[in-house]
Amino acid sequence: MTDDPFENMLAQMDRAAEYADVDEGVFERLKHPERTLKVTLPVELESGEVEVFEGYRCQFDGARGPFKGGVRYHPTVTQREVEALAGWMTWKAALVDLPYGGAKGGVICEPKELTDRDLERLTRRYTEGIRRMIGPEVDVPAPDMNTNPQTMAWMMDTYSMYEGYAVPQAVTGKPLEIGGTPGRVEATGRGVSIVTERLFEYLDRDLSEATVAIQGFGNVGSNAARLLDDAGARIVATSDVTGAAYDPDGLDTEVLAEHVADGGLIEEYTAGDDRPSGLVTDDDPDHITNETLLTLDVDVLIPAAVEGVITADNVDDLRAGAIVEAANGPTTVAADETLSGRDVPVVPDILANAGGVIVSYLEWVQNAQEFSWPLETVNAELERRIGSAFDETIARYDGGETPDLRTAAYTLALERTAGAHEYRGLFP
Repeated sequence: MTDDPFENMLAQMDRAAEYADVDEGVFERLKHPERTLKVTLPVELESGEVEVFEGYRCQFDGARGPFKGGVRYHPTVTQREVEALAGWMTWKAALVDLPYGGAKGGVICEPKELTDRDLERLTRRYTEGIRRMIGPEVDVPAPDMNTNPQTMAWMMDTYSMYEGYAVPQAVTGKPLEIGGTPGRVEATGRGVSIVTERLFEYLDRDLSEATVAIQGFGNVGSNAARLLDDAGARIVATSDVTGAAYDPDGLDTEVLAEHVADGGLIEEYTAGDDRPSGLVTDDDPDHITNETLLTLDVDVLIPAAVEGVITADNVDDLRAGAIVEAANGPTTVAADETLSGRDVPVVPDILANAGGVIVSYLEWVQNAQEFSWPLETVNAELERRIGSAFDETIARYDGGETPDLRTAAYTLALERTAGAHEYRGLFP
């Protein structure tokens, strides 16, 4: 079975097709992105050198509303990956019943090798490159891997300069000072935490006695770790590109988050006497590999890094009691089939990490109304919407109509998107 992300997404759709009430012709249409733009981005770096970058923006399906999706900066970005992510975004928005279609953007670059000024110039050049296909009622970008509120501020400003006035609703995930909403930065991690708690309630298990391993300690992983820690779970392992920290007695997620926020690495956090000041404890966590983290005997494994980490090659070694997919596409179809056969519950990415797009929607609505809500309202609406999607997925699964939670989620998403197509018809 291929590990190509786009083929993986198509295979997930195909698995759900036999359970979803979708016309065959419409289903075939859902397998193809509407359009993908490739842009060439010459940028004069702060060093004086001119470097040419490549970027993409894919609009996968807009039957349900404006396109919505993040922008990632990473050396491994490809057109196929961006198209797969745009597809997953389509199903995610449909599953949580937002009036959006799915999109995604990406630039091939290594952000760690660029200065802040370089990143600003690259962002503005990329925004100009895709400007003709984005807009508050057309396609609304948001942060993703290696992008953040500052990136969105540059994108919003660039778009606004061409319009001649401020257009805060052109992007979401912005700083509060220019129309962002409280709760957006931690929204995806909060959604992962809510879904994990709901899963334990469904399984009639006590989260306060659970052990959790989180692969990836970026924005999503760190916030999920903090919130699950607050809920009583024991976070025994987490990781970054340098490896993983493991402590069966539980990691200090607050101290670790401060360390990472200051630019620290996991390998430094596990370096014993060489650890940075303020990080030394009586029992230093062990340093293990990302591969080992995936195979730990824990109650919940949360992949929160990149796609394609749980595969046919390592799935037999996984010992987690359940998996909650915080990353997009972390499990290949071959691995998924094995986990389903072993009755290991897998909460799929299109449900587990939907907190970000839910709060992005709330930000977009507030910008359009020129009104703002307090954090408590945002968090309550996030919990209501993602909880409702979880309940609907469980109901479809419990009804015996689907073999696993991913297929249940996909049937709902495909039926909603297909329904929009059927009502709208074909033009001309």
